[in-house]
Amino acid sequence: MTNAINAYDSLADFMVSLDPVKVLGFHAPKNIQERVEELLERQQESPLAFSEKEELEHYMILEHIVRLAKSRARLQISEK
Repeated sequence: MTNAINAYDSLADFMVSLDPVKVLGFHAPKNIQERVEELLERQQESPLAFSEKEELEHYMILEHIVRLAKSRARLQISEK
């Protein structure tokens, strides 16, 4: 898992290096937000199918990377 975490950090750093302001302004498209909410709600009601669990896990990983990038973008902007 450590290698994956390092990859997440590297990707977040890369995103911030391009444009920290744009990183802070990024939001997932509405259809993706709705899909994640749907999967989370369904997960509370009954177990998800394997493919849906996998899909939700991918969304959570992407959200983690974006949060890392936004945190670093805030830090980079505040240091200017």
